[in-house]
Amino acid sequence: MFYVNARAIVERKGSDNTEIIIQTRNKKNEESIELPGGRLELFESILDGLRREVFEETGLTVIEVEGSQKRIDTRGINSDFEVECLEPYCVYQTIKGPVDSMGMYFICKVDGNLLETGDETTNIRWETVEEVYKLMIEDQKQFSDVDRAGLKYYLKHRFGKQI
Repeated sequence: MFYVNARAIVERKGSDNTEIIIQTRNKKNEESIELPGGRLELFESILDGLRREVFEETGLTVIEVEGSQKRIDTRGINSDFEVECLEPYCVYQTIKGPVDSMGMYFICKVDGNLLETGDETTNIRWETVEEVYKLMIEDQKQFSDVDRAGLKYYLKHRFGKQI
């Protein structure tokens, strides 16, 4: 199996800090801290899948996706074959492990109220970037295998924080 995922780094900026949403994945035999997001359905638009996954897991509506203003598609040219192109924040590809997947991270803003529990998620919450950094320093393995890399990338390239 090969999976394609859309994942969200949901940000909100305060007067003196930035917060992001993290949650606990609560699946059979799996409990780890992660970012919202998941697998795209066949032929699902990347942005539609991102919005769907964020809503299912957090109850929040994505209202802005950084870079989405550059999005183009080929609708209207050939109704049998349409393509969407857009700019993610970063991409990943697994290079070893039990599941082969690739995915895109997008920086998003949202509206609404957080769920107490979502689709296989619990403990959905806003955390400061500083607190997420501390959690990563404390024990990177408490984060999902995929999001560990995405968070390291985000912390380094958005905030200059090296893990």
